Amino acid sequence: MLAPLLIAASLAIAFANGANANFKGVASLLGSGTTGFRTALHWSMLATAAGSAAALAGNGVLLATFSGKGLVPDALAADPAFLLSTAMGAALANLLATRLGFPVSTTHMLMGGLLGAGLAADPSEVSVVRLWESFAKPLLLAPLIAIVLGGLLYIALRRMRLASNHRNRPLDALHFLSAGSVCFARGMNDTPKIAALLVGVAGFRASPALVLVGIAIALGGVLGSRRVAETLAHKITAMDPGQGFAANLTSAFLVMLGSFKGLPLSTTHVTVGALLGIGITTRQAKWRTVVPVLLAWVVTLPCAAALAALVFSLARSYA
Repeated sequence: MLAPLLIAASLAIAFANGANANFKGVASLLGSGTTGFRTALHWSMLATAAGSAAALAGNGVLLATFSGKGLVPDALAADPAFLLSTAMGAALANLLATRLGFPVSTTHMLMGGLLGAGLAADPSEVSVVRLWESFAKPLLLAPLIAIVLGGLLYIALRRMRLASNHRNRPLDALHFLSAGSVCFARGMNDTPKIAALLVGVAGFRASPALVLVGIAIALGGVLGSRRVAETLAHKITAMDPGQGFAANLTSAFLVMLGSFKGLPLSTTHVTVGALLGIGITTRQAKWRTVVPVLLAWVVTLPCAAALAALVFSLARSYA
């Protein structure tokens, strides 16, 4: 009975993820004037889809992490009501944030969904150690590392004359490649997190779950990314092509490292952190936008947790 709802909710998360996150890797192309919205959008779709396809070759660690096993007892992690609650909480919070134009983290909201459903089931069975080590610590440290690394990398590239403040053909080519790398890394890191909700439930195996989620992510990016694109491209910091290139190199490195290590990094946190680090270095950070975005990150986790807890309680009462 709950399986069709779980499939729909998981695909809704994937769609919202694409709408909110697909453009993050290419935002610097638009913000620096290197290319227009449509070209950037199409490049993000192709590169993200390639990353989703690459997830078929591995990332079993992320599949296991976001199944909830270890965070809650295995029996609860296999309960369709628990997985549905996690998916619904994350999907609703993500769709609302996307509608408002806030670049938020699907990883963050999945963590909130898992936590909320787990606490609603039995607070004593939620592993605080697992919560910190596998979820909270990587999510907290990654944006701080991105801020520092983004600023330092930009300074280094400027000194090597590889981060020009005006367009030229070599820089444009490197900028496009770096943007595609961020999108590829994001697809490889995010697709298994969402597919984990389907694996083992409703008759899905890993491969078809990854394919369905990858398709939904691509559709979300094509149909719903305009508002978040404007925020990231124009409202975090003013940027030139060299700054955008440095931000993308930082984001791609950190997210790919997270994928290979099985760490649930947020592309949103890393991308915004890298842009902010460069904005702080150049003294062009737009704090009137940055502060609300950071506050949105704080609010979305408990919001997803509360929604997941509510859905779990309703599912159990009608079971």
